[in-house]
This record gives sequence, structure tokens and C-alpha cells, in this order.
Amino acid sequence: MSKAKPAGLLAAGVALVLGAALALGAATAQETGTALKPDDVKAEPFKDAKTVGRIAKGDRVEILARQSGWLQVKAGAKRGWVRMLSVRRGQAAGTNVGQEVGGIAGIATGRAGTGQVVSSTGVRGLSEEELKAAKFDEAELRRAEAFAVAAAAAQAFAAQGKLAVREIAFLADPKAANPQAGARR
Repeated sequence: MSKAKPAGLLAAGVALVLGAALALGAATAQETGTALKPDDVKAEPFKDAKTVGRIAKGDRVEILARQSGWLQVKAGAKRGWVRMLSVRRGQAAGTNVGQEVGGIAGIATGRAGTGQVVSSTGVRGLSEEELKAAKFDEAELRRAEAFAVAAAAAQAFAAQGKLAVREIAFLADPKAANPQAGARR
């Protein structure tokens, strides 16, 4: 009987190690995708960030992270950020990526078949985790404030661009229009 316990413990230990290895493999597996169109690979998730490479339509990418409307990808030796709308997540085997994008955009915009495909990214800002991790950064605040201009400079810029002033009325307060709307809460 004493030999059965060590053999049972050994089998349980092996099973535990194998299970942990499988779980670790699943946890580290990255999502893949396919480039829907050619796009620049950026060093940071910003339109004006330094371009570090390019992906071509149909390139396979490994998706490493997501931030707002951007995906951090690895495509061959290239690693950086591309716009979310440039990548189709998952496998695209046997599909014509261009037709698929056109069809989805046509359905979403109601412009199927018109050749006037319009798309937009539905990014809603910062995630809850990002808000919780946010910290005051005086240097970034100064950097943002450095972009401020005087009202006269802004008006001169607008005049140079032939921009006209347009007054836009505020939306009516829904509670004022329907006094019972506030009472239902």
C-alpha cells in the first residue's frame, strides 16, 4: 500500500504540471488577424506618431494589445500600432477580405452598391482600468497648455481659412420639456 500512494502522488503531480502548462499556453496565446487594407505601422497609438513600417492588404498579424481605436500588432519583423479598422480579427481563410469589408460597411452605412463606403470607429474614450490607473502628469499638462493660442490668433487663422462664425443653439433640457421625465428616476 505504501507504494500505491507515491505512484498516485506522482500521477497527480504530472497531471497538475501538464494542466498548468496547458493553462499557461492558453493564457499566452495571442489573437491573430488579417490586414484589410495597406496601412502604416506606428511607434505609438497616434495618427501623428513615427511610422516604423507598413502592412499590406492580406498580411497576417498577431494582435498584442488594444488601446482606444488602435491595435498593437506584430507582422513579421514589424511591431507597432495600426488603426483598428485596418485589421480583421480572427482567421480570414477562404474569404475575399475586400469584398467582406465592402459588404459590412455597406450594410452599416446603408450605402451598399453605391461605391460611397463610409466607416467610423466607435471609440468611447478611456476604459475603467485606464481611469483607475490615471495619475496627474504636470509635464503633459504643460505640453497641452503649450498648444493654446490667443483669441486674436485663432480669429486670424479662421479668417485666413475663410471660416465663418456659426451660432449653434444649446439642446433643450429634456426635464424642462417634460417635467415628469425627472420624476421617474
